[in-house]
Parts: sequence; structure tokens; C-alpha cells
Amino acid sequence: MEKTKLTKAAIIEHLHDKLGINRNDIHQIVDEFFEEVKDGLKEEKIIELRGFGTFEVRTRKGREKARNPKTGELVAVDTHGVAVFRPGKELKDFVWNLRQED
Repeated sequence: MEKTKLTKAAIIEHLHDKLGINRNDIHQIVDEFFEEVKDGLKEEKIIELRGFGTFEVRTRKGREKARNPKTGELVAVDTHGVAVFRPGKELKDFVWNLRQED
């Protein structure tokens, strides 16, 4: 099976088809949802979406010796945050069973 992308525009279109709500309103709601998630992460909150998963920021320690994969050059990397997503039980179970149908 060929993998395809599901874009924000496609999600908005699907919601419009299902709910009959104005595309611009859906677009605004989706954008505001993403902003809320980003603001929560910025404030180092854990974003828990029951039945889906959890977003959080973890700190990755810096290193003095890291390698730039493009050039091979040694570079220093500062301590920085990384966004982490942990799927919830329902999402894990759903994805686990996908390959059994092929």
C-alpha cells in the first residue's frame, strides 16, 4: 500500500464534508487548536488528549561534540527542548491492529 499524506487542508475539507460547517470557521478552529497546544508546550505543560495521546516538552542535554550529518563537521549543540508525543492506549491498539487487515 502506497503511503500518502493527510494535510491540514484535507482534514479541513473532510470536516466540512462531514459537518457542513464553513471552511473558514473550521480553518480558524484548527489553527486555534494548534496555537493552544503550542502555547501549552511553551509553558511546559503536558497536553493530554484522552483517547489520542500526550504531548510534552523534554530537555535534551547539549554536547560539545556532535557531527553535522551533511558536512561531517564537528559542532557544539546547546541544551534544548524537544516535543514528544506518546500515543494513548486507544490509538496504540488501533494502530497495532492495522497491519492484521493487509
